[in-house]
Amino acid sequence: MEENRENIPIKPENTQSGDQQEDCGCSNGSGSEQKLDCCGEAHPPSKAHGDFSDPVYKEIALTNGTINQMSKDELRAKCAELKLDTRGVKDVLNKRLKNYYKKQKLKQAAAGAPADTYYDYICVVDFEATCEENNPSDFVHEIIEFPVVLLDTHTLEMVDYFQEYVKPELNPQLSDFCVELTGITQEMVDEADTFPKVFRRVVSWLQKKELGTKYKYALLTDGSWDMSKFLYTQCRLSRIRYPQFARKWINIRKSYGNYYKVARNQTKLNCMLENLGMHYEGRPHCGLDDSRNIARIAIRMLKDGCQLRVNEHMHGNELQSVPINAPFEGAPPPQKPKSRD
Repeated sequence: MEENRENIPIKPENTQSGDQQEDCGCSNGSGSEQKLDCCGEAHPPSKAHGDFSDPVYKEIALTNGTINQMSKDELRAKCAELKLDTRGVKDVLNKRLKNYYKKQKLKQAAAGAPADTYYDYICVVDFEATCEENNPSDFVHEIIEFPVVLLDTHTLEMVDYFQEYVKPELNPQLSDFCVELTGITQEMVDEADTFPKVFRRVVSWLQKKELGTKYKYALLTDGSWDMSKFLYTQCRLSRIRYPQFARKWINIRKSYGNYYKVARNQTKLNCMLENLGMHYEGRPHCGLDDSRNIARIAIRMLKDGCQLRVNEHMHGNELQSVPINAPFEGAPPPQKPKSRD
């Protein structure tokens, strides 16, 4: 649920450490002593990270400088020559080409490129919730669609999905605006189960995939709202504890903005797709279709060399950013929801 959020007064409890912080905390380095962090940027080494004074890093820095001077047509031509994807805006092509040469030079130097990903799977979630055209300040949003798209980070493919509608209880009658926006009808939610029952089936589905036990995984969302607002509010309404496995997630808007160095207003779903040379597939504001399109962006970013990693978490009832120097950490095994009573 993305575009309509402009009409919903959603603000995380702690905005200073939430979605407003676009910078991942990385600072650009230069010269021969450079290392490449999870955002794909060059940084001075530290004793904690070992010696990066190998001449290959100077070569990478010089190559990056040359790429920075190339026009969009030159970047596209070079990508075509190297049989790389030629779609996307200039910043995307620039990053794609830099990542290609970085990997090639590290391989040639027998230095070993950093691992492309830490997680075996990424679960893309994009809720749809009750809404009105002009939501009053005290309007409470209830989840009415629970989709999860499972992305295999090794094959870079969407391998499975879960989707169910949810019956709202506080405001069981959907507004005409909500029906038109989401395509979810009154009949769909009337025939659906309440959130606790649907959520238990989500957990069972994740457990069958052996996530958090056999495989490392993380949740990924388009912004902060799905977890810090929608899920947090819904758990409170349903009198169940906020799940531990959903306390940390990847906010792809932050990852995209930091990796491709674009302004915050260029990180909405349609903008990200357009800048990557793609178009939206399906029906906007269908939670499952939104999740699939978000997964397509994640796949493209992984192919371009971005290490998607957890960058936001819930601390108590507050939304906070995860420091860039925090260790990689997978989500814990999903557990059945527990009552707050």
